[in-house]
Amino acid sequence: MVLNQASLKRDGVQDYVSIRATATVLGLYVLFVLGFFLVTPEVTYEVWNNLFAQLWMKVFTLLALISVAIHARIGLWQVVTDYIKNAQLRALVQFIVSVMAFSYVAVGLFVLWGLKVVGAE
Repeated sequence: MVLNQASLKRDGVQDYVSIRATATVLGLYVLFVLGFFLVTPEVTYEVWNNLFAQLWMKVFTLLALISVAIHARIGLWQVVTDYIKNAQLRALVQFIVSVMAFSYVAVGLFVLWGLKVVGAE
């Protein structure tokens, strides 16, 4: 069996592992946030701001955002390939899903790290 590592195509094992890994990250993130709400007596803006001011929380949230993008992209790719038979329409839908996933991560970066858009005041 010849393996072409330079190929852009995915295989089933890679998708399986990616879906399981991203689901694990998302599950841990959800459990953490739920636990935070359960053990924090009063969640105010200051408490929430202090939580997200910590570097480890920003990294954990960024990892969760990237996991959402990967999980959604692979999951919707599987659905699209099953239900959309027209190749051009399928490619268009996959492109739109990829752009949306990238956009969510990009917006998340701006929100998470408080980045300013150049030229905006």
